[in-house]
Amino acid sequence: MNENAYLGEERVGKLLFKFAVPCVLSLIISCLYNIVDQIFVGHGVGPLANAATGVIFPVTVVGWGLSLFFGDGAAAYLSISLGKKQPEKIHKCVGNAMLGSFVTGGILILAAYLWGDDLLMLIGGTEANIPYAHTYGTIVYAMIPLALVQNCLAAVIRADGAPRYAMIAMIAGAVLNIIGDPIAIYVLRLGIAGAAWATILGQFVSFLLCALYLLRSKTFRLNLKSFVPDFRVLKNVCRLGLSSLFTQLCIVITTIVNNLLFVKYGYQWNAESGGDIALAAFVVIMKLFQIVLNIAIGIAVGAQPLVGYNYSAKKYARVKRLLLLVLLWTGGLCLLCTVFFEAMPNLFIAMFGGANGDFDPALYLKFAIPCLRIYLMFITFGCLQKVCSIFLQSMGLARLAAPLSFLRDALLIFFAFLMPLGLGVMGVAWAAPAADAAALLITAPVMIRIWRKLTALQKSEPI
Repeated sequence: MNENAYLGEERVGKLLFKFAVPCVLSLIISCLYNIVDQIFVGHGVGPLANAATGVIFPVTVVGWGLSLFFGDGAAAYLSISLGKKQPEKIHKCVGNAMLGSFVTGGILILAAYLWGDDLLMLIGGTEANIPYAHTYGTIVYAMIPLALVQNCLAAVIRADGAPRYAMIAMIAGAVLNIIGDPIAIYVLRLGIAGAAWATILGQFVSFLLCALYLLRSKTFRLNLKSFVPDFRVLKNVCRLGLSSLFTQLCIVITTIVNNLLFVKYGYQWNAESGGDIALAAFVVIMKLFQIVLNIAIGIAVGAQPLVGYNYSAKKYARVKRLLLLVLLWTGGLCLLCTVFFEAMPNLFIAMFGGANGDFDPALYLKFAIPCLRIYLMFITFGCLQKVCSIFLQSMGLARLAAPLSFLRDALLIFFAFLMPLGLGVMGVAWAAPAADAAALLITAPVMIRIWRKLTALQKSEPI
């Protein structure tokens, strides 16, 4: 169990690079499942089918949020327990987190199947895209319980000191998905159903690889008792994972609100097909947003075991150094992405095949290009705010992290309802930079207070 002592001794920058890079790659690869589907579906089936995958997106994100609720909570529990040199109940927290992920995944797919197309219409489906959404969702839902366990285990594996293994497990599934999509869509001519089958195949392989890791884990060994519900342990896991759950649920809520508002004001902008055009464009923008957000979250989550260990071990100077590096790396990479989005929006729109098939390409581009530039304008601010929330969660400050985790999204919903009243459909897009800027302004004083607290604690830090 002492092999994790290097978390409090190795150079901070080297450790962060070791943990954050595989974590960033893992998260980007995980979102590639949906993004790759959209690229192949957009080119091989059409923009309406692309919009349909965006309709299913909130359901899959709810699942993702539940897996992080248990997975990130268990990862934080593991790191804090090691820092305090109290590893006895780690196997319980991992077993209970896996059980919680599987059970809640089963409940989610039961609700999705029983609710059916009414659910899809409620979260942004239209008469034109609902047949595609129904086909895609019916297949993808089936894998959700095991996909949740896999996501949960990936977080635990990273905290257990094996971020590369978690990355390899994700890459293997993503590669199968990327290979399977063109075969299923173009060769087997399965259309959007083929994209769904390729997705669940990749997810299943990733699940198997993550499950196999349990045979070689470093800081715990699972047995049958690990899966017996221990509500005291589960309470701590859920408390530490609450911020991650809120973050994902807020993405769901904001996606649904944006879906509905883009459709509503899109039809006011162009009565014939404006709603579907606006929705198809927004789906592409959300995928780009998801990539950048996963870069930021990957850096913060990669730092999680380092922060949890060092904060619990009272090595506050190292925690401060980690905070600085997380903010600098996040800000720099997100700013670089913003430059590309603002300079070459046509390239990213064309990547998803949106200007072909179902409606006027010129009209689609007329809307999609300025919408992309506006919506992603201040994405760096939004990502910095999100990583601050995750950093506080890593320190075990769940009560402070939880409200910050949904701050940006609450502001986004407020502005999304307010700004279209004067700006029409583009007002929905302008809500994003307004929320990003406001959320960072509110979060900054909180982080300044945390920095001062760490500085005060540093004076009593053991030499």
